[in-house]
Amino acid sequence: MSKNLRITPGDPFPQDLETLKDEKLQVLDSQVQRQLDHEIVADGESDPETEFRHHELDTEFEQRGN
Repeated sequence: MSKNLRITPGDPFPQDLETLKDEKLQVLDSQVQRQLDHEIVADGESDPETEFRHHELDTEFEQRGN
């Protein structure tokens, strides 16, 4: 699997998700979700940074939906 399909906790992450276009936000969400799935399968648990990023993305999607 290509590394760019996932975004690891050590990879750069945008400070302000509000500035991202919808398409970029969706790609980032997919990368974080793949990383989350990978961590759970490989380690049995998720990294706190990945969880935080997942939550931040969910919050941004909720705000855009309103």
